[in-house]
Amino acid sequence: MVSSKRVLVVDDEAIILEVVRSCLEDIAGWTVITASSAKDGLMQAVMKQPDAILLDVMMPGVDGLAMLQQLKGDPELRSIPVLFVTAKDEFIDPRRFRPLGAVGAIAKPFLPAQLVEQVSVFLGWELIGEE
Repeated sequence: MVSSKRVLVVDDEAIILEVVRSCLEDIAGWTVITASSAKDGLMQAVMKQPDAILLDVMMPGVDGLAMLQQLKGDPELRSIPVLFVTAKDEFIDPRRFRPLGAVGAIAKPFLPAQLVEQVSVFLGWELIGEE
């Protein structure tokens, strides 16, 4: 399965990074770039110009909300769609994430088998091989 989609995943939990990477690469065939902090995530976003960013809301230091503000403030990065991946229920509500500039939110814990479909729906991406 070949796809040109590149997704940056930013989360401070190594297990989440690995699970998300496995799902997106193995099921969808997307290229996954990972970062364990907002600072590293911003650097990766500049260098790799991903097609989308999956962003944890709660991280030590600079959190996902501050990172999203920085992304939206950068002319080269502001058009990259951002999805929150969060354990904070209030950010699952579209009335909360849309005004912040995110296109969607996926609740933790998520079902790995459904992650690719959720991301695809929020981003309007077709999955290769879907009937």
